[in-house]
Amino acid sequence: MRSAAHWPADIRVRSTLLALFVIFLVPCLLAQDRDDEIVATLAAGRVIVHATRENLIFIAINEPVEEAGSVPPRVVSLDNHHVGVLFGSSEWRIPAEPAPIRLDRNLARIGTTDPRYAGTYNGIAEPDLETIGVAFLEKLTPLAARLHRKLDFPPDQPLLEVVVIGFGPADYGSEVWTVAYRMTQQEVSTRGDFWQTRVLRPRFEQIYPPGKHEPRKLVETCYPSACKGPTLQQYIEANEPSLAKLSSSDPKWAKAADLIAKGQAQKASTAESAPFLRAAIPLIYTGRQFVMGAFEDQHGFDWIVPPEEPVEKAQKEQEDKSRPPEAPTLRRRVDPPR
Repeated sequence: MRSAAHWPADIRVRSTLLALFVIFLVPCLLAQDRDDEIVATLAAGRVIVHATRENLIFIAINEPVEEAGSVPPRVVSLDNHHVGVLFGSSEWRIPAEPAPIRLDRNLARIGTTDPRYAGTYNGIAEPDLETIGVAFLEKLTPLAARLHRKLDFPPDQPLLEVVVIGFGPADYGSEVWTVAYRMTQQEVSTRGDFWQTRVLRPRFEQIYPPGKHEPRKLVETCYPSACKGPTLQQYIEANEPSLAKLSSSDPKWAKAADLIAKGQAQKASTAESAPFLRAAIPLIYTGRQFVMGAFEDQHGFDWIVPPEEPVEKAQKEQEDKSRPPEAPTLRRRVDPPR
């Protein structure tokens, strides 16, 4: 595990603070003043990550808090070593403006650590992760500052959460982190029912890899609360009937399922694991929209199941013109689902 100065050495799981989500959280947060009106739309769901022998496979499943007025979890390329999946307030809308403000778009290429923020996280995360954390903090802060109504959800519930998936420095290997952005509100007494909203610096938690002698399994994390019910790993270990039938239909799929069930997921090849997981998700998460991709360090990103959201031609052309030639992209290739 990469360094985390003040954590216990055995931290390997998601913070239990996320379990404090309450049922009255709604997908939209509305500012009170007409001149400052802004709406944040929440993305909710789960991410499943498989570190294979060659690379990383991840799946982002849309599980909206409310079916109407929500957005799916979205994938963004962060740098040559990481991709992110965005949960929480990933999209904002000002009614007077025609287009929403999406945090997965127009994100400046994340490179070396900004010297202005050197050491600001007190060793909680490595410099490359600190840079990612700051990039989203700078985008989120001015948006949240326009929220002036008292918001009724727990202070430890992240306003935004980024699941960072990728590879550590040098020969560190695969890693998965959650980066959670919480907020605080303070009433301005001189202005009646008027609240100032401030985004706190992000909290980093590493959820992969496990300890040196611990089994290597699928990683699963959920937003806005802890995952409910069995994980996909547990379904595979329990030989769930539909998955058992699926894996028995192909010897390669059976091999991948067996390695995952035994806690040896890192020994499975992408060629064996990816099509098995691609077919397994609709069986377990019936009717849910999902995206799936494979990411290889320094070699880019390939869709296995691409997003259903269209990319507007005009916006794509504008983004391509402003994108530096060396910037990572999610448009490298689209493979049709098998």
